[in-house]
Amino acid sequence: MPSAAASSDVVDAGRFAPDRDFFARPATEIAPLLLGARLTHESDAGKVVLRLTEVEAYLGDGADPGSHAFRGRTRRNGVMYGPPGFVYVYFTYGMHVCANIVCSPEGSASAVLLRAAEVVEGEPLAQARRGTVPPRDLARGPARLTVAAGIRLDENGSDALAPPFGLELEPHPPASLAGPRVGVSGDGGGEAYPWRFWVAGDPSVSVYRAAQRRPVTRRDGRAPRTPPPSRG
Repeated sequence: MPSAAASSDVVDAGRFAPDRDFFARPATEIAPLLLGARLTHESDAGKVVLRLTEVEAYLGDGADPGSHAFRGRTRRNGVMYGPPGFVYVYFTYGMHVCANIVCSPEGSASAVLLRAAEVVEGEPLAQARRGTVPPRDLARGPARLTVAAGIRLDENGSDALAPPFGLELEPHPPASLAGPRVGVSGDGGGEAYPWRFWVAGDPSVSVYRAAQRRPVTRRDGRAPRTPPPSRG
């Protein structure tokens, strides 16, 4: 695996701030290197710092049926085709906001979904946003993560390496496991795509649930429409 520390600046506690070139590789390579990273998000309400404990990699352009970019560039997924190191934020299921970090060279889509994290700074603010939940649940799941951090849909396309965001990586990511992505059904799901990576034994990691496709009966008797891929 390529060294995470290449061409980057050393910062506090041995962590380092990656440069743009660090992300110019497929998401499947970058995802495990993001474990243990500190993601900062600032807003008028204050700052929250997350330690990433679970991520998922998604590729595009015919390579990954679970990706928003599987069928090519669209108005929705355009940020995935832009420069690496930017944030792809999208709205899903009519209620949730999820955030990704764009990888691969510009023009080639891939991204890492930020699936779960531990709040290491700004816990009172995260708690106020999330309500009365145990600390391990503040950012346990991609939608909870964005709420806890205060990441908004209108921040789609923001630079992950500049305010209001910030990112510091660990020179030696923690021991991790890999397995199927959560909630991805059909050709992009299951053991054939072990592109979910998580910190072994960390309580903030979300519970794995395999996607279940249930038959749908339409009133007009026609076959149900196949839903689009559900992840970024």
